[in-house]
Amino acid sequence: MKKRNFLQALLATAGMTLVASRTVQNSLDSPHPAPIELAAAGLEDMPASVEQEELQLVALQENELNPAYRHIEREVKINQLTEANAEQVVTDYLDKIRNFDANFKGDIFITETQRQLLKPTLARIDRVLNYVGYANFNLLSFDEMLFFARNYPGIGPFEKTEIAFLEEIFYADATNYGFFGEKVAPEINHRIAQRDVEKIESSGHYLLKGESLTHFLQIRQDVGPDLLLTSGIRNNVKQMHLFLAKAVQAEGNLSRASRSLAPPGHSFHSSGDFDVGKAGLGELNFTADFSHTEEFIRLIRLGYVDIRYTDDNKFGVRYEPWHIKLV
Repeated sequence: MKKRNFLQALLATAGMTLVASRTVQNSLDSPHPAPIELAAAGLEDMPASVEQEELQLVALQENELNPAYRHIEREVKINQLTEANAEQVVTDYLDKIRNFDANFKGDIFITETQRQLLKPTLARIDRVLNYVGYANFNLLSFDEMLFFARNYPGIGPFEKTEIAFLEEIFYADATNYGFFGEKVAPEINHRIAQRDVEKIESSGHYLLKGESLTHFLQIRQDVGPDLLLTSGIRNNVKQMHLFLAKAVQAEGNLSRASRSLAPPGHSFHSSGDFDVGKAGLGELNFTADFSHTEEFIRLIRLGYVDIRYTDDNKFGVRYEPWHIKLV
């Protein structure tokens, strides 16, 4: 696929249209069809030499925009996207998602005020998890989390500043971090009904009944008994917990956290995706090592299984060979 097409595909995820004065050269083909990272906030980092052929990134009318992208209102002009420039943009993008645990120029960090709240808020969420149990925590809604905190002395009610911090993180525009996936659960209090899920024996996880459950059972039957469910349905609270924990690990670098996992509200685990692994592999199931297992090879050979976050995905997140795509 041509790099021009990658640019158009990425802009489509942000609700924008590309208008070009001339066609970018066919020689901009790449053996690695990665997207081009051109979020509006990062355009100023484009090489200064890019100044002749005009490409216009024009925002769609507000009523056509996905609400998550309504901040994109201005017209941005980029001049002469040369072959060398395009190659560098793609190289830089791939470098980020393939070195997801590194810091890069332009990364977004939490503010000092947020930094003071990060660890105490995460610790309170940890206490909620310990109280409701690991499996139930996957289904917990935001209001239910607040309820348990208020009514169980061992947790203690969330401070107003902590709630405001969680809301700020949840409703932030993830494209500023460099994450370009859609917000599939846009309401912070998204609920998952117990009647709509089924617990998978010996896993500590639930799957949505219907397509998600059927797909997993078929895969396990075809791949073999060593294929495990390592993560199923995850509501916004669970994703928030994972994201904040990753932010602590990344020393407050939210861009780095978003390269490792979807920010809260953006995880397809809330709508049916699930993770698989190999029995006995442990934490390595959540690394590229899983792609070298016999189970993964069998998985791909089945022909009916899709991996959501490929090695050259357009979402801005690392390669996740364990993440099974449902829709």
